[in-house]
Amino acid sequence: MSEEGRLIAGRYRVGELIGRGGMSDVHRGTDSRLGRTVAIKLLKPSLASDPAFRTRFRQEAQAAARMAHPTIVRVFDAGEETVTDPSGHETQLPFIVMEYVDGTLLKDIIRQGPLDSTEAVRILEGVLTALEYSHRAGVVHRDIKPGNIMITRNGQVKVMDFGIARAISDSSTTVAQTTAILGTASYFSPEQAKGEIVDARTDLYSTGVVLFEMLTARPPFRGDTPVAVAYQHVSEAAPKPSSFNPKVSPALDAVVARAMTKDRDQRYQSAAEFRSELEMAAAGHVPIHPAPESAATALFSQNPNAVSASELALKQLSEDTNMVRTQRRPPALWIWAGVMSVIVIVITVMLWAMNLSPSTELPPSSREVPALTGQSFAQAQEALAAQELQATEMREASSTVPADQVVRTDPVAGTIVTPNTTIKVYVSTGKTAVAIPDVSNISLADAEAKLTAAGFQLGLTTKQNSPTIAADTVLSTMPAAGTEGHEGDTVDVTISSGLVALPDLTGQTLSAATSILQGPDLQLTATPVPDDSCDAQPNDPIVRQSLAPGDVPQRSEVKLSYCAD
Repeated sequence: MSEEGRLIAGRYRVGELIGRGGMSDVHRGTDSRLGRTVAIKLLKPSLASDPAFRTRFRQEAQAAARMAHPTIVRVFDAGEETVTDPSGHETQLPFIVMEYVDGTLLKDIIRQGPLDSTEAVRILEGVLTALEYSHRAGVVHRDIKPGNIMITRNGQVKVMDFGIARAISDSSTTVAQTTAILGTASYFSPEQAKGEIVDARTDLYSTGVVLFEMLTARPPFRGDTPVAVAYQHVSEAAPKPSSFNPKVSPALDAVVARAMTKDRDQRYQSAAEFRSELEMAAAGHVPIHPAPESAATALFSQNPNAVSASELALKQLSEDTNMVRTQRRPPALWIWAGVMSVIVIVITVMLWAMNLSPSTELPPSSREVPALTGQSFAQAQEALAAQELQATEMREASSTVPADQVVRTDPVAGTIVTPNTTIKVYVSTGKTAVAIPDVSNISLADAEAKLTAAGFQLGLTTKQNSPTIAADTVLSTMPAAGTEGHEGDTVDVTISSGLVALPDLTGQTLSAATSILQGPDLQLTATPVPDDSCDAQPNDPIVRQSLAPGDVPQRSEVKLSYCAD
């Protein structure tokens, strides 16, 4: 069923389809209240069948809406609309209203071929800037991929869908929902593929995959199924971008290699660190990091020059005919026997390693920051103490979390830390007190924008007659301008109807009717019209009026007929 033309939440008109994904369709839309173009993302109705998803979805959408940065697509609104399907059953349609970006998805740009290294670096710097901002705000994206990155017509980078992947993955209870998440397996971090707790470094791994794809026009791993691709992220080292595109420099190869390291402790630890080394690589300097010694090297080669020496010995044996051989058998037989022994040992070790079950338990010296949102500080202290962690209380205003409840922590929930680490626990002081701005004598659209900028929401809109104020211009607010409200409160607005209430003037004298029409309450134009069809009467009473009693447009002309013969 086509959604085009549907009105959502009483204000968003759904327009033409501009994008389609595994979890949603994106339409161009119009906000009828503010008269601006928006992007409306309609999630699949199957996602809303789970109450846990709806709760998580609202929370994550609110978190995303609080982020305001030039590199992040703004979220204006989110919710769910009750709709009737073709069979007559009511179903929930989750929606997100976002900033409309006039540009092109990065995935569509990549389809045209590898990007120039300079352009790839410029785009990735924008992505990392967005992630640095979101990670400081305590929001992990979880689904960084070219399909969630827009490039505007003037080249600006915009990252979208913050919090949406978390809302779905945290509430996935059906195969359909889980498959929707696996659809982005090409950009999974190893910890995501193994179902472990993720943190900001997960986004940095996915960003490394995006850099690889920009440089090569292909993902680093391919497979017949998403699960097969996810397994490669866990078990196989990423190839060098230069193996597919010779124009890629060794410096960028090194950046991609570190970003896509399996062990997140060996990966970039922050978006700022990633961007710093990316800038270094763009300048032609290869970042140097000590590479962890491989198992094969540790087992079979204490001397890194041993292989080269063996190769030299083999060459001498094959070229020098004057050497006296003391072996009863040709030396090549012994050499090949040794080589085969090493190969058998290596294969045995690899099979043993591949059959090891990955441990999801934390090392004894590590602790995981628990989720504390909604708890009191005393409860948060107790939960942290149970993990051998310290708590320090910080206070901040919140429009969504009630006073004296935990808003967030720093480091964020899920971060792995050492015992006795001090965790900053941010406790809500409630909504921020804000003076209601004066929005009188401006248009409703401008008034809503001004109220929104001050942290309020537009409430009920009531029309009232006015002889002088133009239609749809604000007359007053409730609560009144200047009084104190709280961030997130609704403000009711009274606007001019552009009309006045015309009374019945028949039987009034001409002078009295003229005075009423031209008075301050109506300010209409009175035009006397003599009627020769009836006999003149004392005081010229009105026998007819050109406009019927009731609401009439401001400054209307009313013709007053009186007997004049």
